[in-house]
Amino acid sequence: MERSETELMLKGYGLTTAEFTYHMPDYTHVLNTYVWQDYDLLPDHPKLFEFVEFWQREIEGPLHSVRFSHRKMISPGEWRNVKGVLTLH
Repeated sequence: MERSETELMLKGYGLTTAEFTYHMPDYTHVLNTYVWQDYDLLPDHPKLFEFVEFWQREIEGPLHSVRFSHRKMISPGEWRNVKGVLTLH
């Protein structure tokens, strides 16, 4: 059963974006990029590493590098304790 994006975010998942730089299969001196996004967990990034393993196993273009960022979409709100109220005319 697939979970909705909101359910994933409430369980601590965040949006992971990765940029894969790889060598073209027929022209190994030429680099190309591929952008991948999915909801993943910090700090281990199991879905990202599963995709990297899939790439190395199934895709002909060998990886040159992978850059990624992770952003939690839902986080605790900021709360301030107000000790007084100032009234202006």
